[in-house]
Amino acid sequence: MSFTPTDYNPYDFANRRHIGPSPAEMADMLKVVGAASLEALIDETVPASIRQEKPLSWAPLAEHELLAKMKEVAGKNRVMTSLIGQGYYGTVTPPAIQRNILENPAWYTAYTPYQPEIAQGRLEALLNYQTMVCDLTGLDIANASLLDEATAAAEAMAMAERSAKSKAKAFFVDRFCHPQTIAVIRTRAEPLGIEIIEGDVGTLEPEKVFGAIFQYPGSYGHVTDFTAKIAHLHEAKALAIVATDLLALCMLKEPGAMGADIAIGSSQRFGVPMGYGGPHAAFMACRDDLKRNMPGRIVGVSIDSHGTRAYRLSLQTREQHIRREKATSNVCTAQALLAVMASMYAVFHGPKGLRAIAERVHFLTQRLARALMAAGAKVAPKAFFDTITVEVGVGQAGILAAARAEGLNFRKIGNDRVGISLDETTSEEVLSRVLRAFGIEGVPPHRGDLGFPEAMLRTSEYLTHPVFHMNRAESEMMRYMRRLSDRDLALDRAMIPLGSCTMKLNAAAEMMPITWPEFGSLHPFVPRDQAAGYSEAIADLTAKLCEITGYAAFSMQPNSGAQGEYAGLLTILAYHKARGDQQRKICLIPISAHGTNPASAQMAGMDVVVVKSSPNGDVDLDDFRDKAAKAGDRLAACMITYPSTHGVFEETVREVCKITHDHGGQVYIDGANMNAMVGLVKPGEIGGDVSHLNLHKTFAIPHGGGGPGMGPIGVGAHLAPYLPGHPEAGGEEGPVSAAPYGSASILLISWAYCLMMGGQGLTQATRVAILNANYIAARLKGAYEVLYMGNRGRVAHECILDTRPFAEHGVTVDDIAKRLIDNGFHAPTMSWPVSGTLMVEPTESETKAEIDRFITALLAIREEIRSVEAGDISAEDSPLRYAPHTVQDLVAEWDRKYTREQGCFPPAAFRVDKYWPPVGRIDNVYGDRNLICTCPPLESYLDAAE
Repeated sequence: MSFTPTDYNPYDFANRRHIGPSPAEMADMLKVVGAASLEALIDETVPASIRQEKPLSWAPLAEHELLAKMKEVAGKNRVMTSLIGQGYYGTVTPPAIQRNILENPAWYTAYTPYQPEIAQGRLEALLNYQTMVCDLTGLDIANASLLDEATAAAEAMAMAERSAKSKAKAFFVDRFCHPQTIAVIRTRAEPLGIEIIEGDVGTLEPEKVFGAIFQYPGSYGHVTDFTAKIAHLHEAKALAIVATDLLALCMLKEPGAMGADIAIGSSQRFGVPMGYGGPHAAFMACRDDLKRNMPGRIVGVSIDSHGTRAYRLSLQTREQHIRREKATSNVCTAQALLAVMASMYAVFHGPKGLRAIAERVHFLTQRLARALMAAGAKVAPKAFFDTITVEVGVGQAGILAAARAEGLNFRKIGNDRVGISLDETTSEEVLSRVLRAFGIEGVPPHRGDLGFPEAMLRTSEYLTHPVFHMNRAESEMMRYMRRLSDRDLALDRAMIPLGSCTMKLNAAAEMMPITWPEFGSLHPFVPRDQAAGYSEAIADLTAKLCEITGYAAFSMQPNSGAQGEYAGLLTILAYHKARGDQQRKICLIPISAHGTNPASAQMAGMDVVVVKSSPNGDVDLDDFRDKAAKAGDRLAACMITYPSTHGVFEETVREVCKITHDHGGQVYIDGANMNAMVGLVKPGEIGGDVSHLNLHKTFAIPHGGGGPGMGPIGVGAHLAPYLPGHPEAGGEEGPVSAAPYGSASILLISWAYCLMMGGQGLTQATRVAILNANYIAARLKGAYEVLYMGNRGRVAHECILDTRPFAEHGVTVDDIAKRLIDNGFHAPTMSWPVSGTLMVEPTESETKAEIDRFITALLAIREEIRSVEAGDISAEDSPLRYAPHTVQDLVAEWDRKYTREQGCFPPAAFRVDKYWPPVGRIDNVYGDRNLICTCPPLESYLDAAE
């Protein structure tokens, strides 16, 4: 007998590690689905008229090959000590936080906490974050993070416009704000018709503006007390915004003490690496009476079904993207993972530790200023915290070169000054190198002199809650982080079958490089020759995304999907304006579209016209044609999602694109459902002019408990000149994010994913995502109605289960969602795009065993509903209404009309390592009526229990 070598490749990442079902399991699934082969299923699902002709071209890398390549590329970045400041600073990430939060899938694979019963750990961490921000800024309420400092400033401007009682239409911007912040504010202001007045604070005329923003400390170092200016603004019924620095506020008078209405900034220097621009959690805090106008998410405190204290997202119905074309913001993604890191940094150090770090940074800066002035240098400002500006005249180039020779980056300011910002990582040795760049030897001794007036010294307490005073031994910190993560359900425990949100595998090999210093330590504004590795990675990822989508160019700047929509629409408007078509403002949007679509159009200054849906969920072509004709030469764009929001490949997509183009409009194809298209359909070839890609969905960036995300936009060649620019990269069109490449460090994750999957692997992933969704639809047939299917009875990568018929028996979609928790699952997307339904997306990376377990759970829940329908038990008395069941339920006295076994151990639940939710069903109404959004004092635990 001759020997036959195996053809099994253990290093085939796509088919052995990422894609869940094995070939044998796929064969079994295809039998259930009733398709002869995987390719036959795709032919029945995806219209032949839109299929791409050429397969994706590049070969895959094994995991070890990828890491070797990443090391090579990382080595092309030159890691220097960047003292550029401008909102980005060196910081020390405590190893306990890096290992147990940033590198821990229990934290980085979780979803946004819309099901709060299974998100109590990250909600507590985010409540800590809000408390930290409120305490340090001296304001009443904070949100659970925004995208970056510049976009937070733009959000604050829009919030001030709708909150101020002033009738003025202008907004004042302190010229000492960071340049990227000013640029993003200008981008946001233009389509909203807001006039920007930029100037010295001394020139501010309060009666002419509805609000003003001040930088504190200023971009060039100035520490200024704005109390009097804020009082004058209030006399004119205008609002005051302070862009500030959390570390500085450990020493400096807080914005709330100056009378500020809103404070914004970045929490980056609280333990989050610079990462060439992000991701970093921006913060926003405000006075209590402004809270209902605040964009983003707010974590609050409520009670559960036992009266126990529990956390949830408060005021959920006012999340901006739910308000559609009436929205004032399109905030959809936060930066939850980075906010958690920043909050843990505050817990790790406590108020004394933060004050010690702030003092050390400040006194090092004070010593630097003293040494420079003793040598005859002109140093400004007179009052500073960590940043000084040195006048060097014609010697600027020489000083910058001398600094680079010392391994340092200074900030180039104009043609005759340099800026120097010290940070937590600055040592005596770094200080010596800085002075050597100016030809000064030696460092003056520490004297403890303040570099700002004593009247500016903070006198109020902060971080007084016990959580910031716990024993900071690493053993205790490690256990605290573990306790919180154990309360949550993330992808490391179970499938998260969220329709539209694509919760797929985030492979460890993809995640590893982002914490390497060669990638994590780069300031976003370093000279380009120091970021050659990033340039190579971004260029190759761009090329691959162009090949995948059929577009000619990409902008990597938008740091969320909603930001991508906004940037894409601004690109379309800039194109029309360049052609003399300023009147083109109408945007046609199907009623089924993602809520961020109309919100983004409104923010871009467009007029939204809603298009009806046909009974089968498709765009109503007649209504679309009629409204496009009525718009005529005012038509700017249409926004469609493909495959549709209902999970179907609509046959009429080319016709929709043609109608739009015939009337001179541009087609925006929302890339949220790209997981059903990669390798099969190119949006740029079927009529799309621009699309954003949710890299955190299709391209494997983890959701992080509600962010980070990235939403780069691809465009046709005719739109490429109008993509977002950036002042630090010489761009002209308006920037939409603080850094030129948004949250650049996490682009590495999607690049790694593309490299390991290869072109064929990405295409196979799409095919299997479609198979998995059709398998679920087939297995649930007869138990649940699948609401929408294509012409040949197939769904795309997701399916909508209609649970509305159960409502007449008292069973709600919420009951089913909470009962899935007892089975160890996160619920599918609830009541969207159709109220009272569940939208299920299994993705390609779930195994057949896990999908079968999920099906078992849904079938068992259906039997419990049948018992209610038959009158054997009422909905109120059933396990559906009592769900989710906690350990407290299990051990308490049992007087229910079903057994403990049925309630606590339903068929799909694991027996040995069952997930137990830490709280019962949470009372949302109570939480909104009794709004608490910071860490309550310990006695409130007792109040809640009573």
